[in-house]
Amino acid sequence: MKKTSIHLGRLPTRLPVTAMSMSTRSGWRGLVRMLAFEGRLLITMAGRPEAVLLSIAEYSRLVKRKGNASLKLADLQRRFDVRLASLQETDAGVRLRAIMSKPGRLAGKVKAGQPY
Repeated sequence: MKKTSIHLGRLPTRLPVTAMSMSTRSGWRGLVRMLAFEGRLLITMAGRPEAVLLSIAEYSRLVKRKGNASLKLADLQRRFDVRLASLQETDAGVRLRAIMSKPGRLAGKVKAGQPY
């Protein structure tokens, strides 16, 4: 089966391709067999991408991956909110001026990240 690169949104993707005319000849059973083997299938009409079919396993994998990304984003937002809240504390200005008044000593290392 031919695979082609297409752009879905901003993400380039390589998908197995079948023409609508081929899917008409092989019928739904033929498409389901291809999905069982490939997991996803790009349907074209007149050489243009028209639809993507996913197997249940592929769909579940994508939903799980999206869920994991959402959890990571929620954790990042929570940590940012904690840091931002520290700037609202009454002594935030005093602490910032104390840090900025001292010369930085890098000793050849970059100081970045949560501990700093």
